[in-house]
Amino acid sequence: MINIKKLSDFLSNANKVGYSSGIKAKKIKEKDKSKTIIFKKGDWKFHDNYFGGEPYGGREVVFFKNKPVYMIVYYGFVNKSVSDFKKVYKFLQEALSQKSKNSLQRRGPKKYVSGDFVYTNNFNGKIESFYGEEIIKIKGKKVYSARYAGGLVDQRIEKNG
Repeated sequence: MINIKKLSDFLSNANKVGYSSGIKAKKIKEKDKSKTIIFKKGDWKFHDNYFGGEPYGGREVVFFKNKPVYMIVYYGFVNKSVSDFKKVYKFLQEALSQKSKNSLQRRGPKKYVSGDFVYTNNFNGKIESFYGEEIIKIKGKKVYSARYAGGLVDQRIEKNG
């Protein structure tokens, strides 16, 4: 079994240089039109691959000693009534960069407020197996929603096979 505390610490470091870091994130443009962000530290590797813009979808995978041990899939969009969706995504990056009180919680904190923007994260489960939804409201109106699910992968070895 993977060490959950070490996985959580690594994910915290990876997220600091990932999507939430904004334009500082080093993105690789793939041939299939997706973008990839990679972070490595010691035996750990973080791989975030996503499609979009607006809407967007993707997955993050963490490898330990080149073996996949954790992943999350996600899909989100800004309400079509919002003309400047880049403002919403900039706020999302700001919210995701906030340290959650629960270090094992994925995505952003339970709640983050800045001016007229409010981010909420409804997280269910533990890092081993979880799902959730994040929402952004501007002046009380829901303008963004994303769902995600994930957890540990490849933790048991199949016998006789």
